[in-house]
Amino acid sequence: MLPFIRSDLAQFNAYKPHPSSDTAEPVDTSTQIDRLDTNESAEDLPPQLKLELVQTYQELIENNRYPDGGHEELKNLIASYVNESAHLSPYVFSTANISVGNGSDELIRSLLIASCLSGEGSILVAQPTFSMYGILAQTLGIPMVTVPRKETNFAIDLQAAQAAIETTQHPPIRAVFVVHPNSPTGNTLTTPELAWLRSLPEQVLVVIDEAYFEFSQTTLVGELSQHPNWVVLRTFSKAFRLAAHRIGYCIAHPDAIAILEKVRLPYNLSSFSLAAGLIAMNNHQLLLASVPQTLAERTKLIQALRQNPALKVWDSAANFIFLRLQSNDFASQGADIKTIHQQLKASGTLVRQIHHGLRITVGTAIENDRTLKRMQAVLATLPCVSS
Repeated sequence: MLPFIRSDLAQFNAYKPHPSSDTAEPVDTSTQIDRLDTNESAEDLPPQLKLELVQTYQELIENNRYPDGGHEELKNLIASYVNESAHLSPYVFSTANISVGNGSDELIRSLLIASCLSGEGSILVAQPTFSMYGILAQTLGIPMVTVPRKETNFAIDLQAAQAAIETTQHPPIRAVFVVHPNSPTGNTLTTPELAWLRSLPEQVLVVIDEAYFEFSQTTLVGELSQHPNWVVLRTFSKAFRLAAHRIGYCIAHPDAIAILEKVRLPYNLSSFSLAAGLIAMNNHQLLLASVPQTLAERTKLIQALRQNPALKVWDSAANFIFLRLQSNDFASQGADIKTIHQQLKASGTLVRQIHHGLRITVGTAIENDRTLKRMQAVLATLPCVSS
């Protein structure tokens, strides 16, 4: 460790990016590789929108000029979309309620800086969930308190969560992060979980990550006016097919947005990304027309995989599914899950091995058919499954 580096940084691992870390040549190099490990959209932008983006770059973007640092045009379109998506009046949310980031990761980091830095607070997360909350907190020297989820439906252990809120001191919990629906498990917040979030005091920031809203169609933005300590995160990386452009946004009380604007980096989105975001918002109905097909393919995957008695497959409200082997002995099944993961990769299907199970992104119909065939072939080779 270099002597000028914080000593605590040696104690944890950096986020392992996908697909680069999981992309490996299959045994047969002619095999089609299906990248179902990152929860991206299965479809690229339609050709006409890619052409529009190219034309925008050629005709409107001045490469020697900084991008629009205030994101005003994009924020205006996002506010309109948020109102529409939540079936609200067109005037409920405006640009004053929106902040745009270089992916949701930047917004998460800004929220941590604004609420917990300098020993002001710690964060609470329920595991398993999106790993970047903890990683970003650790990079900032912010303590993280974890509570478990129920194994049956992955609901938060609310008794443990409330106890953590009441007993954690020096520093106290100042931010609670939840994903709705959760990653990697795909479950939406339950009625008791929502009641608990509503009961939290105003000095606790509640961050509700709706990265998969377009697939769940379940949102809490309609309650933001009642809870000035709530922030909702969303992204362009999933249903809007813009993972390459790294655009996230949050919806919150104007006072919270004003603070985020203070701590975000200037010119945090490139002109090209801003152009892509504008095109996506102006064509959101076209882009979201593929969502029903994704949901149908998700149902197909779940139903087909559940036909194998060796697998436990949970319902999902996102564009991915989560499964484990039926055994609850995580120590004994860990090797088998790793074997399944590796053999699927070798056959050409990349999935995410995580929390004693596999998370599989819903791909195209062809990709999903290949995944089912490859999974069946892999399971047939395992003694614990075939015996």
